[in-house]
Amino acid sequence: MSVPPPPPADLRELLSRFAAMGDLATVDVEVDSCLEVAEIHRRVIAAGGPALLFTRVKGSPFRLVTNLYGTARRVEVAFGRPRELVTELVRFAQDLPPPTIGKLWRARSLLKRVARIGTTSSRRAPITDVVESPRLNALPFTQSWSQDGGCFATLPLVYTEALDANGRPHGPGNLGIYRMQRHDDESTGMHWQIQKGGGFHHDAAERRGLDLPVTVFLGGPPAALLGALAPLPENVPELLLASLLLGRRLPMVRPSGVPHALLAGAEMALVGRVAAAERRPEGPFGDHYGYYSLKHDFPVFRVEKVFRRRDPIVPATVVGKPRQEDFFLGDFLQEMLSPLFPLVMPSVVDLWSYGETGYHALAAAVVRDRYKREAMVSAFRILGEGQLSLTKFLLLTDQPVDLRDFRQLLPHVLARARFETDLFVFPNLAMDTLDYTGATLNRGSKGVLLGLGDAIRELPREWRGPLPAGARRVAMFCPGCLVVEGPTHATDRVFPERLARDVAVREWPLVVVTDDVARATASAANFLWMTFTRFDPARDLFAAEHSLVERQLVRRAPLVIDARMKAHLPDELFCDDATRDLVTRRWSEYFPRGMAIGDSDRGHLDPPRPVE
Repeated sequence: MSVPPPPPADLRELLSRFAAMGDLATVDVEVDSCLEVAEIHRRVIAAGGPALLFTRVKGSPFRLVTNLYGTARRVEVAFGRPRELVTELVRFAQDLPPPTIGKLWRARSLLKRVARIGTTSSRRAPITDVVESPRLNALPFTQSWSQDGGCFATLPLVYTEALDANGRPHGPGNLGIYRMQRHDDESTGMHWQIQKGGGFHHDAAERRGLDLPVTVFLGGPPAALLGALAPLPENVPELLLASLLLGRRLPMVRPSGVPHALLAGAEMALVGRVAAAERRPEGPFGDHYGYYSLKHDFPVFRVEKVFRRRDPIVPATVVGKPRQEDFFLGDFLQEMLSPLFPLVMPSVVDLWSYGETGYHALAAAVVRDRYKREAMVSAFRILGEGQLSLTKFLLLTDQPVDLRDFRQLLPHVLARARFETDLFVFPNLAMDTLDYTGATLNRGSKGVLLGLGDAIRELPREWRGPLPAGARRVAMFCPGCLVVEGPTHATDRVFPERLARDVAVREWPLVVVTDDVARATASAANFLWMTFTRFDPARDLFAAEHSLVERQLVRRAPLVIDARMKAHLPDELFCDDATRDLVTRRWSEYFPRGMAIGDSDRGHLDPPRPVE
């Protein structure tokens, strides 16, 4: 069995491997980073196409690369197979106590690899070839959607450290990916959402009236990007994870007069600071939920100096309706970290968050329920664990089931759930900044539904009619779950409440109200996206009967989810006509040797199909 090569050391080595695989396309004609590049990217990723290197970007002397991680194959080339390493680390942690010479000897290869993690310093590196004042308008930042507030850096690696008593940066550092809207030649926004390490550093500095030094890397080792994405505990440096994934120390360089060491393998570094008490409107931005995130005030990053290679390549990504690059990265991370779940949360057997919902909107877990209601202990552990704490709705079962197959999981839970005792809704909690289903920014509710033990009901498997009053069409998503197309939310807000009491749906434990039943039931991906990105548990759940038991609001089946678009929700993302026509007209110029064209408006959501 051949040994896979180590992960690539930097962006250029990654591109070389893609080229050798025939998985890199070069676009040599001039393209506009405003809208045009994004639409090309969306069509290519929807068709399962290659990474894209743009050599002539309008208004910029620098090359631009996108779609680096748009297939599972390229993700594995970029990062290797770290799940095997994580599994080995977990096994070692479980088997070591009590430590013995024999156990340590058997783990010697693992311990050697762990001993090699960290950073190493060098005097010079290509990133220090050019040192200049900021000219951000010359960088090929991208605008992806017509209502975006401007051009953004979409794959920046943002490095920060907490400040010591004397106001100097002091490790451990945090590496994160936060979009940055270009304001002018010397400043950008810094979209620190809640639960982000860089935001915590900035908040602590701002409370002391101090500016926070920040270094932003463009390009570099793919392992650094994976470290930045990983939901590590606070104060665990992402650069250490990057080093562990690489299997060697991470090369750094420290020019004089900079607050942080620089990634030697990066293409460019923007060095500056985020000022205390300075905010500026940022957005809108077409985001990974498939809708726009709106304009809000966010901190400002003021760039003071730029370090770069002589011919840097600037990486970018495009987000929108699933599945985009972030979907492949997110699922890879989940698979990589899954061996850790039983170690850090012993009662959790398996855990999965659904990329089709933007990850935070829905998760499911198989848990142990060894005593009455132990499952809720697991629920609270999951909802209190780092980025998982932003989960909006959580499904739990104690039986073995494939969480990745939602059409199998949902009926499994519905057949076992007693809504009177197994449904919990918690209002007025912190929510993902990008989820607008709640009442205000960063605020909403959470739901937990248990489906434990043996089945308690037979699930209906077909619709027998007649149509519920006011409904236009119905279809079954899976046994026990009926999807109803009703009047729009603007014309009849109380339709779901009436529907919950309609005898026509009495035998269905779960009913989802949608604006387009054909689209919502075309696939599991469509159902997940159109349901869980459009409802808030506290405001959009209805039941046949409500009552107060021990001061707890109790709901009895059927349960109705109002997943219609509402006036307060941002617009769904669609390509504008002018950009669509431009890219269609120029397609053969971009790819004179031919390239498949995907459907960018749907991303990887399946098209509607006729409803039987």
